[in-house]
Amino acid sequence: MKTTLIRATLAAACLTIAGQALASEPKRPECIAPAAPGGGFDLTCKLAQTALVESKLLTSPMRVTYMPGGVGAVAYNAVVAQRPAEAGTITAFSSGSLLNLAQGKFGRFDENAVKWLAGVGTSYGALAVRSDSPYKNLDDLVAAIKADPGKVVIGSGGTVGSQDWMQTALIARAAGIDPRKMRYVAMEGGGELATSLLGGHIHVASTDISDSVPHIASGDMRLLAVFSDERLPGEIASQIPTAKEQGYDVSWPVIRGFYVGPKVSDEAYAWWKNAFDQLLASEDFAKLREQRELYPFSMTGDELDAYVKNQVAEYRKLAKEFNLIQ
Repeated sequence: MKTTLIRATLAAACLTIAGQALASEPKRPECIAPAAPGGGFDLTCKLAQTALVESKLLTSPMRVTYMPGGVGAVAYNAVVAQRPAEAGTITAFSSGSLLNLAQGKFGRFDENAVKWLAGVGTSYGALAVRSDSPYKNLDDLVAAIKADPGKVVIGSGGTVGSQDWMQTALIARAAGIDPRKMRYVAMEGGGELATSLLGGHIHVASTDISDSVPHIASGDMRLLAVFSDERLPGEIASQIPTAKEQGYDVSWPVIRGFYVGPKVSDEAYAWWKNAFDQLLASEDFAKLREQRELYPFSMTGDELDAYVKNQVAEYRKLAKEFNLIQ
């Protein structure tokens, strides 16, 4: 009886391995960026697009499509409800997506509605101003907001409760300011934020460092603070002070990665997981990630799934602290 059971178990295992081994490369690979071009989701998709083709893990080109709306909500709902079994489609997510999920902003679908695939890098939140801004540091900004909260226009990717809003809300709380008295303008992604800031339509952009570096390098923009625990490496990043060193105990890592639809087959999911496992172990991928001002974060499969569920739970606690949810 014991021998029969062992043989049956081995046979099942062999079938599983064989099925995964037979999974073929997706025929029409696509990465959905859930925002307009130019922001962090776009960057995330294009990182995968470049890395998967250059490594020859994909032999056909991957297209990037844009599905803005609700800072990820439109794309999430479309994948779950309309495109749940598309084996060739991966969708970018960030910590902001998880924060919105924690607040129920993705409608009837929660964090259990998709298959979390891979986390490929992390950025950090930041506050950006134009290079000619009178605000030279966080104290300058805080003093201006305290003097007249309605005079300082802050652009954020998403409405009250979004990741970008939360970054400034944490600074406000640390400074003894009611975050709800601050003047926010909701926008759709980093591309629109940068355009509005450089055009003078907003005074401050709550963004992240990976979106900002090209504009810093051009001399058009500078960062008042980055929300990392310590100064980041790199020629540009190392010059940017953290919020913590300016006396504001705020840290906000921005994880970037991908999910697939809930009905994608185990074999197709295994193909993608194996592809990202290979990328994340590659020095070439590490260089591509660094070029985009992303920092190491490597997690796939069950490990990422557990991480996402834990983060959403933590974000729910934070949302309750700010009376965003009951």
